[in-house]
Amino acid sequence: MTNMNPHEHLATLSREASLIGSSAALLGWDQEVLLPEGGRAYRGEQLALLARLAHERVAGSAMSDAIATAEAASSDLDPLGDDAVNLRELRRTHERKRLLPVELVEEEARLQSEGQAIWAKARGASDFGQFAPVLERIVDLLRRKAECYGIPNGGEPWDALAEDYEPGCTAKEVDAVFEPLEIRLRELVSNLSAADQSPCDAFNRVVFDRSTQEAFVRRMAEGIGFDFNRGRLDTSTHPFCSGTHCGDVRLTTRFHDDNILDALGSTLHECGHGIYEQGLRSDAIGLPVGDSISLGIHESQSRMWENQVGRSAAFWEWATPLAHDILGEGARTFDAKALYGSANVVAPGFIRVEADEATYNLHIIIRFGLERQMLKGELAVRDLPEAWNARYRELLGVEVTDDAHGCLQDIHWSMTAMGYFPTYTLGNLHAAQLFEAACSDHPGLVDGFSRGEFNPLREWLNTKVHAEGKRYGALELTEKLTGKPLSAEPLMRHLESKLLPLYGLA
Repeated sequence: MTNMNPHEHLATLSREASLIGSSAALLGWDQEVLLPEGGRAYRGEQLALLARLAHERVAGSAMSDAIATAEAASSDLDPLGDDAVNLRELRRTHERKRLLPVELVEEEARLQSEGQAIWAKARGASDFGQFAPVLERIVDLLRRKAECYGIPNGGEPWDALAEDYEPGCTAKEVDAVFEPLEIRLRELVSNLSAADQSPCDAFNRVVFDRSTQEAFVRRMAEGIGFDFNRGRLDTSTHPFCSGTHCGDVRLTTRFHDDNILDALGSTLHECGHGIYEQGLRSDAIGLPVGDSISLGIHESQSRMWENQVGRSAAFWEWATPLAHDILGEGARTFDAKALYGSANVVAPGFIRVEADEATYNLHIIIRFGLERQMLKGELAVRDLPEAWNARYRELLGVEVTDDAHGCLQDIHWSMTAMGYFPTYTLGNLHAAQLFEAACSDHPGLVDGFSRGEFNPLREWLNTKVHAEGKRYGALELTEKLTGKPLSAEPLMRHLESKLLPLYGLA
């Protein structure tokens, strides 16, 4: 490093840590898509080693020294310039990660691998009892992790963990958003449920074989702009987006014979994540200025393509002829209006990833409350199914039939991801507000969807969001682009302007 600029040296260390992390991500993708059952235990050891190596790069003395040297040479930096942003974010991550013992990091990596395997089996058997012991270990580990990070004064373990997903976010702040949102959403759902008119979901009950569905959702992904030269689409138990960098983005989806809209929605959702990843700066791989801002902003991208785009009337004007051509006779009896209606049926149900837009955030509110209770010791893991089912009865008015349709449906807790779920609803809020700004900048944006013109939205997001990396915080970026603080009003406008007419209430 003798002749190396201090910021170049810091960037080199950051890229090394990113290379290790991206290698772990590739093994994680393989674990969910291709890994034979006999390889799972050894995969846990592989991931534990990579987690330790990445942790040592980020939290070790070499990074400490590089940060100190770069800071000493940074008095005249533009605070929003690349070097300053990289330094700021690497310092934040370094200071946070060095609070974790390397033994805890390795333990968590092993437990994630073990937990996901046990969760998949338990879900297949619809038996929470199989998963409960490992979930108890996960909750215990996460409490210890929160203590290492340090629980803020007046805060709770959830706050310390959420910082990994949504920097600066606390449970009290989430409560302040969720409590009034819950009231408005429950009122909207109640009004829609009582309406005399409703769209028909017949299309979603038509049986299509898997290969036909795969061809259709792949065509939709290509149409909105996911680049298959820099990505791929596979299947897994739970849809996700992974990969190594902007040139290698891996998506997964899932299929049911009689629920094609689930496959489509999951694919569009993961494409939104993938388009974000592909839109990150190729000249800044492994650096904060080439990384996503937060999970809330990441979810805003996935939810925008899934909902503001994929559930719009204009989208279905474009997609309907393709559905007729690819899906065949089973789709040809439905016109664009009918398919648009099917995509927007509001029906409280059990499964989050299959939920309509009006009820989706209620699923998130339930999970947020339950994970907080488990972390605080107010809810024993063994009592989770009963508590889960009671909240579904209260908020959604449904009786959960079994564990697979209840507390075993999501992979997140098996991955030790507590503090994650609220980012979905924060993403919905960001998505609605950012989409309004994009429409304001491009008045014909939505009409263009009917002609398959998705480039204007994708390019707007590439320029305004993706290319900025971590230059701004999530709330800061949305306010910068929209001129207003994050609010639930754009989301409620989006829902009401679409759903009330479909249900004959406007």
